[in-house]
Amino acid sequence: MTKQVSVVLVGIGGYGNMYLRALLDPQNVNAYVKGVVDVVPENSNYYQEIIEQNIPVFESLEAFYQEHNADLAIISTPIHLHKHQSCIAMENGSHVLCEKPATANRKHLQEMIETRDRTGKKLAIGFNWSFTNTIQALKEDILTGEFGKPIRMKSLVLWPRNADYFNRSSWAGKKFSPNGEMIFDSVANNATAHFLHHLFYLTGDAIDRSAEIDQLSAELYRANSIETFDTCAVHLLTKNNVEVIYLASHAISNNHRPKYSIEFENAIITYHPEGESSDIVATFKDGTKKTYQDPENNHLAKLGVMIEAILTNDDNILCGPEAASSHVHAIYGMHQSVKDIPTFPSNWISVDEEQKLTIVDGLEEVLTECYDQFCLPNDLGIEWSKPGSIVKL
Repeated sequence: MTKQVSVVLVGIGGYGNMYLRALLDPQNVNAYVKGVVDVVPENSNYYQEIIEQNIPVFESLEAFYQEHNADLAIISTPIHLHKHQSCIAMENGSHVLCEKPATANRKHLQEMIETRDRTGKKLAIGFNWSFTNTIQALKEDILTGEFGKPIRMKSLVLWPRNADYFNRSSWAGKKFSPNGEMIFDSVANNATAHFLHHLFYLTGDAIDRSAEIDQLSAELYRANSIETFDTCAVHLLTKNNVEVIYLASHAISNNHRPKYSIEFENAIITYHPEGESSDIVATFKDGTKKTYQDPENNHLAKLGVMIEAILTNDDNILCGPEAASSHVHAIYGMHQSVKDIPTFPSNWISVDEEQKLTIVDGLEEVLTECYDQFCLPNDLGIEWSKPGSIVKL
């Protein structure tokens, strides 16, 4: 009989539902759910199925380990719980797949690394694209120098999020939890975190590393009633001398697929999925092209990678805490660059009552122009723009 990986899933609402859908699928023969942890498990779409299959339900991970063990712990909980739960799992003999971001606290990231090294367990951070065959093939080509050295890169993510999103939990849009744990939930540290990490990951100097940040400056704004920001424009420089522009907002009316472009010495790589093709396309200076399939096709490649790594005892988990660290440092740097986050002027804000959506007039066009021009709003002289300070990391 084929060995199966036993799984404890921590957090079964929200994104945890995606893991449950895959793990409870009858076609899944490599893993099974040994227990779930959630303080309000009945909110999960799969709660009835969990009960019918007699899967044990616990209020805490510690309670689960008092009665059971598991090969793999999947941490799909609020940001400020990631470090504690990941470390508890590794201390109790489980490998860990922790959802992104790894943490909002740089010291906590180091604790996670130290716990992994001491326990000998695998620790992956669930940035979706990094685990896909598409991105692994692309990164391999970058590392072998097929495109020459990377010079600069940019990304734009325009994803509307309405009042329901910002009211989804007690920690949404918050800087700290009630007991002082760092959360810093924002457009860059949650919904669009994948795409900021992706730029660092592609230009890292090893398959499981990301480019390190040398310095950054940020413009951060909010239209919604939150503590952090729903819009950001960030200019970064990596230690391997790649210039980065990152632009993202929830305060717009039209939904667009994320896009990015990376300029190399010998080619330009673009992912513009709203164009003629949703593939990643590398265009060389002589006009020839090389394509890579859309990485959006497989959101749970990370689960397959972890299960296979456990079954084969393979340490190459592709995206661990080291690869995720640049994103953690970027979020820290943004909040250092702009310590008093401004609210957009009221005369620029409108509300779609039917959609419960707060919109900044003209913001979509401004950020699109910034993407095209490789700049930030203040570089364009936009009336509401306020530059942040330069932060050395």
